Amino acid sequence: MKVIIVGPGALGTLIAAFLSRARAEVWLLDKNKERSRLLAEKGISVEGVSGSWQARVRASTSAEEIGPADLVIVCVKSYDTKEAVMRVKPAVAAHTMVLSLQNGIGNIEIIGEIVGSDKVLGGSTNMGATLESYGCVRHAGKGETVIGRMDGRIPVEIRSVREIFQKAGLEIRISRDIKGVLWSKLIINVGINAISALVRLANGRLTEFEGTRRVLREAVSEATRVAKRKKIKLMYDDPLAKVEAVCEATSQNISSMLQDVLNKKRTEIDFINGVVVRQGQELNIPTPVNSLLVDLVKTLESSYRVTEEKNG
Repeated sequence: MKVIIVGPGALGTLIAAFLSRARAEVWLLDKNKERSRLLAEKGISVEGVSGSWQARVRASTSAEEIGPADLVIVCVKSYDTKEAVMRVKPAVAAHTMVLSLQNGIGNIEIIGEIVGSDKVLGGSTNMGATLESYGCVRHAGKGETVIGRMDGRIPVEIRSVREIFQKAGLEIRISRDIKGVLWSKLIINVGINAISALVRLANGRLTEFEGTRRVLREAVSEATRVAKRKKIKLMYDDPLAKVEAVCEATSQNISSMLQDVLNKKRTEIDFINGVVVRQGQELNIPTPVNSLLVDLVKTLESSYRVTEEKNG
């Protein structure tokens, strides 16, 4: 199987390394020429829960050079989805499946508009990965990956995706309700990411303080009301208990949004809490806490530029 992974960040790099173990032809598509050259020359170095090992992969900045793929895995930040899929589109053939393993809601729709919705798979993964440097990734935690089509069908193509992941030694299953899976993860992210980014605390500390617990509770409650109105079946009965359990289980983890803020990068707030706000407005469901979180995180993002201008 020929696989193109778009986005050599932590998750994309780790998945590329694993899939190379399954003797797949793995390519990393990157817009950074220097990074692409280093990946092609040196490969990927993995440390962590799966041991210490090396993987050889191919890398390019040109989808035309790579040619038609059997599977494309999109691992970029949600705000880069459109640009990334346009870049890989020349390698999307009639038989190609495109799998989104991204945070938030809306990526599947964006991808479908570009390559056709019949080609798109949604996915969610609990694998933990931290990028130490170009081509060096820490496998921080094992976890299941869930994939599926929005229409619930399970054609032979999706079974072949499951097979290549299994050959690579990765936990994977197919769901007939990927929308429920994605919303279940969204609600967890709604309860953790923005709050941790604003107060700059690791996940586990969010439940230690009454203030953050109260905000977490309200943000999750608003998201849950939206999901229920949309008749989305969540993977857990008690969303608040689930979010608090995730905080405890990942107590030392720094959320991806906090990492973005610390590195003065754009966040995925529009695809997480922003989804709750927009869909709440459409359904006439008030979402004041999520609206406030969106405004505050966007203010933080704007402050990067203001600070840089003052220092400059």
